[in-house]
Amino acid sequence: MASNPRLPVVLLWHMHQPQYRDALTGQYVLPWTYLHAIKDYTDMAAHLEGNPAARAVVNFSPVLLEQIEEIARRVVEHLRTGAPLPDPVLGLLGPDPVPTDPAERLDLLRACLRAQRKQMIERFGPYLELATIAETLATLERVTYASDQLIHDLAVWYHLAWLGETVRRADPLVSSLTERGRGFTPEQRRQLLTLLGDLVRNVVPRYRRLSERGQIELSVTPYGHPIVPLLLDFKSARDAVPNMQLPEHSCYPGGAERAAWHVEEGIRVFTEAFGVRPAGCWPSEGAISRGTLELLDRYKFRWAATSTNVLRGCLELTDRHSAPDPLAYNRPYQVPGTALNCFFRDDSLSDLIGFTYATWHGDDAAHNLVNEVAQLARKYAATPGHAVLIALDGENAWEHYPFNGYYFLRALYSLLASHPALELTTLSDCLARGIEPAPLRKVMAGSWVHGTLATWMGDPAKNRAWDLLCEAKLAFDRVMLSGALDSVGKMAAGRQLALCESSDWFWWFGDYNPADAVSQFDRLYRRQLVNLYRLLGLESPESLSQPISVGGGAAEHGGVMRRAYSD
Repeated sequence: MASNPRLPVVLLWHMHQPQYRDALTGQYVLPWTYLHAIKDYTDMAAHLEGNPAARAVVNFSPVLLEQIEEIARRVVEHLRTGAPLPDPVLGLLGPDPVPTDPAERLDLLRACLRAQRKQMIERFGPYLELATIAETLATLERVTYASDQLIHDLAVWYHLAWLGETVRRADPLVSSLTERGRGFTPEQRRQLLTLLGDLVRNVVPRYRRLSERGQIELSVTPYGHPIVPLLLDFKSARDAVPNMQLPEHSCYPGGAERAAWHVEEGIRVFTEAFGVRPAGCWPSEGAISRGTLELLDRYKFRWAATSTNVLRGCLELTDRHSAPDPLAYNRPYQVPGTALNCFFRDDSLSDLIGFTYATWHGDDAAHNLVNEVAQLARKYAATPGHAVLIALDGENAWEHYPFNGYYFLRALYSLLASHPALELTTLSDCLARGIEPAPLRKVMAGSWVHGTLATWMGDPAKNRAWDLLCEAKLAFDRVMLSGALDSVGKMAAGRQLALCESSDWFWWFGDYNPADAVSQFDRLYRRQLVNLYRLLGLESPESLSQPISVGGGAAEHGGVMRRAYSD
């Protein structure tokens, strides 16, 4: 290893939203993709642009990249030709009147209130006033008293509140609309819509430029964000939870082939968007197994990353009788016989950002985190081969921070980039400096949620969702073998199957999640399956007309990430 006294520190921001477009109507049922684009993806790029010494790894799921491109294109088409906008709340910025149907009107009114109360509604006096009025009218009996102007004004403030802080501080249109407060004209709404479209359209080019100048490393997730260990082997879920109840189907039919398809298609979409092939992969939900790592190795990835919880399980498999070695963490590992390096994020440091620092002053939080990392630098000073990975969602925590995390992120990049004992870098550059991986002789399948796969399998509703998917996959295989579809039809069905294989559907099933969110994702998932049967030329089974889950309770975030699209 080259002589370098500084401890490598890597910030990895994972950007992902599932496919929110209703497969049968083409309209987006939930707005989180474009909202995170105008807020978090925009702000996270701006913080890096504002500090050329800062470095990071930014991971994109291909299904998110495709949604960003589609939404940007449809906003441009609307502004040019008047074509329908992709989202009903975004549509309130267009020229069409507010629907008169009470149920539709109520849905839109409530949708304009889906923002974090303290940081996004109460921060702005006019928005709070409008929201307070709207809340008194948010019933079917009273919603007819909500004027079109009230709903249009709410929509403007909803989007202003969701804007990135860097945009709010720099854009003159945002300043003028904020100062006006209410009574927004159709022209002002159109100006705001134009700004939002530009922000969404510029997301991918901004990160591509940051990559081209060497400031960030871009990495990828398999195409549809599937849980690859479960595609390969349902029984892998029992590595960490031996008594887990599995689906009725013994395995996912053709799972190895599908896992390879997701990796190949993910590489293709990523390369088309950014002009380079990715060297690294954040497996969906940080979920790995030995088979997953071997698959990524076959596709020549240099690195993959997951959670320390997973590493702990792997090390216990290797030696159950020895006390944990404190120097075994914060370093890369390699499965013998492969060239893939696997990094394991520091869960404690990552979760401080995800769940603790939102209530701190941003500068204090940044200093605290850097001090924690500096202590690790002293701890590892005499033992080469260490690197600290801090990894979490790059979108979901910030709405809980004052000013969308503006002061925290600005201070964090500045402090890490200038610290004499720390080297802010990327994972590929860690490997290039000569860090030697330790051998990972056994792999316990798990994810960054508690180090298990229980978030996606084991609950009766989760298992039922898998069984419905298995049945659809068997139907898919029969049609592919029959020759009933031409090449275009086969491609469309294959991509639709990939959307059905996403991890997000299985995440939401379970009585620990909010009932409304469970219901929304239940319906979206079943409609994805219905559309798959339609593309196969088959009637969908009656089972897809019935909800999979009837549960719902308090949200559980698993100590890892916030699912902002449930707010």
